[in-house]
Amino acid sequence: MSFARVTRPLYRSLAPLGDRILVQKAVKETKTAGGILLPTDNAKDPNEGTVVAVGQGLRDVSGALHAPTLKAGDSVLLPKYGGTEVEIGEEKMSLYREEDILGKFD
Repeated sequence: MSFARVTRPLYRSLAPLGDRILVQKAVKETKTAGGILLPTDNAKDPNEGTVVAVGQGLRDVSGALHAPTLKAGDSVLLPKYGGTEVEIGEEKMSLYREEDILGKFD
C-alpha cells in the first residue's frame, strides 16, 4: 500500500483584486551618502517600491473594466502613510489602491 505525499508550497501567492496593487517596498538605507552607518531604527522608511502583482482593474457603473496603468516590475513612488501591510512567507509587502500610488519612475 502506498501513500501519496502531499507537499505544500513554502509560501502562499496573493492575487490582488480590483484596482489593488501589491508592492514590495525598497530596503531601508542604513548608510548615509557620507558613509555614516545608521542604526536600523533611525533609518528612514523608503517611499518607493516595486510592483509585484496587479489586480484586473476596476469596473465603472456601466460595467466596463478599466485596466490599471501599472504592471509588475514597475518602480513606483508611495505615500508616506497608507496601504495594507501583508506578510507572504517571510517577505513583507503592501497592498495599495492604484489611486493611492503617487507616481511611476521611468
